[in-house]
Amino acid sequence: MDRTSIIAIVVCVLIMGLWLFVLMPKYYPAKPLPPAATNVPSATITATNSSPGSTGAPPVSGAASAQPKAIEKSDLPEELVTLANENARYTFTTHGGGLKLVELLKYPEKIPTRREKQSHTNKVATLNTFAPAPTLALMDGNAVEGDGVFKLTKTAQGVRAEKTLTNGLTILKEFTLSTNYLVSASVRLINTSTQTLSLPAQEWIVGTATPMGPQDNGQAVGVLWYDGSKTVETVASSGGCSKKAFPGEYRGGASNVVWVAAHNQFFALVAMPQQTGQQAVVRKIDLPRPTGEEARLVATNAPAPLGYQAALVYPALTLAGQQSFTNQIFIYAGPKEFQTLARIGDQFHNEVDKVMSFNWAGFVSKALLLGMNWLHSTLLLSYGWAIVAITVIIKLVFWPLTQASTRSMKRMQALQPQMKAIQEKYKDDPVKMNRKVMEFMKEHKVSPLGGCLPMLLQIPVFFGFFSMIQSAIELRGAPFLWVNDLSQPDTLFVIPGLDFIPVFGIPGVGLPFNLLPLIMGGTMLWQAHLTPPSPGMDPAQAKIMRYMPLMFMVFLYKYSAGLTLYWTVQNILTIVQTKLTKTVPEPATAPSGRGSVLTPPQKKKR
Repeated sequence: MDRTSIIAIVVCVLIMGLWLFVLMPKYYPAKPLPPAATNVPSATITATNSSPGSTGAPPVSGAASAQPKAIEKSDLPEELVTLANENARYTFTTHGGGLKLVELLKYPEKIPTRREKQSHTNKVATLNTFAPAPTLALMDGNAVEGDGVFKLTKTAQGVRAEKTLTNGLTILKEFTLSTNYLVSASVRLINTSTQTLSLPAQEWIVGTATPMGPQDNGQAVGVLWYDGSKTVETVASSGGCSKKAFPGEYRGGASNVVWVAAHNQFFALVAMPQQTGQQAVVRKIDLPRPTGEEARLVATNAPAPLGYQAALVYPALTLAGQQSFTNQIFIYAGPKEFQTLARIGDQFHNEVDKVMSFNWAGFVSKALLLGMNWLHSTLLLSYGWAIVAITVIIKLVFWPLTQASTRSMKRMQALQPQMKAIQEKYKDDPVKMNRKVMEFMKEHKVSPLGGCLPMLLQIPVFFGFFSMIQSAIELRGAPFLWVNDLSQPDTLFVIPGLDFIPVFGIPGVGLPFNLLPLIMGGTMLWQAHLTPPSPGMDPAQAKIMRYMPLMFMVFLYKYSAGLTLYWTVQNILTIVQTKLTKTVPEPATAPSGRGSVLTPPQKKKR
């Protein structure tokens, strides 16, 4: 690797480190959160069916059903209590004594198109929709459920849910609204009798992950949990590709469940208990199909939507007479906004920002997201122009490396006749031929990998950008030129009758006309036309490679406009650089004193 390549890589690392460790703490300092209450259980907990160090635990007693846990129908009518602050409206129910619904007041349910703005409703995004049981309902067995009906009482700071069962167990839940989309919940299990009370293992419901609307294909809907060192994705796709097969029920953990999150593309409901859970349990839920006007937005052959119920499992519990057990759980119900999640993770030391589900290039995603937010907040750029600016910065960082690569490819092309002559001269001795060719390339300071290095170094940047744009809620509803929402495809209109076209068409709806992917495909073809083929490549293969970029247009046609915007600008800048590089004269290729080695053999004159 030459000096230019090393300098380029060092500059990349320095810039990423600058964003992560200097600019983020400066511009996004941690905000104090309410301190967690001290919780020392006064009862002895007896864990069952778990072994330390195992990656998963077998089902605990009383929790073997693959059906989602639901509150039993009661003859008593359901009563609701609603609390609200500037961020959200919280609805609590007597059926299960938990949080039934969260309405996020700052986020609309759907980003309307320009044609829909006249008929736009005031509906907002919700969490825990269609949940068979509310958040923090305690399930599994009559000993902790009874008829499932609690008494709700408003308090000075929140809501109290209380129930006393026939076995002497009193369940007392205190919910308090906090800042940063947090709800503090304290759950007490009190043995009000004088006899020892043995309780079975319980499932504490976290919430249900559901799609954001009829046009959400559910690829980003899932549940993940954190074991103190890494997250485990139980459902949901990898990078938005095909859905992983889900058996109907998942169980994982070995008394190491730090938090559990039920999430979709932009929102999450996270339960962060003070007492780590024994297991995380996830079950599949069949959701109702869209009806009315919403049904027109969904392909006629689309599968039924699915949701996923998440729960924490706590082991069997023995309470002596008049003893109690207390567990405090902080519930985050809000947007997957990185700075907010990072502040909460710092406060509770649980890395809850991993809910963002960045891919293997997560460090790049974080740097790009912080950079985009800084450009938006400090330089007052729209998010579209911030993406353009970041793309330009990335291109400038990689400029020396890409320029050196382009020149290396041009030199390789110019030296091709001499290389073929060497190969012809030593064709009977392959080992010597390869050695002579390598000596030749080393002498002329060219490398067959010179054209690949910039592409390899930019792969993490692309995947980081891809992951960031797919998860960044900042782009939801962000307009740019004709684009209405940078987090969605830039569909200008739908052509009816063309729904039969594979990949692009939506059965029963039509063919969406997305302009940005078409522009991106055109710039990729232009770039391929300007890029010289690799030396020695077969002409037919070179022709195929020239039109290979059209495949990317097919893959990205229905992806977010933010991603295609990034790639389009990247292509345009590469085209400009290629044209500029071509105008720079190349140095002489033959080094002094070695011309006899490099000159192809000449025919003798008669």
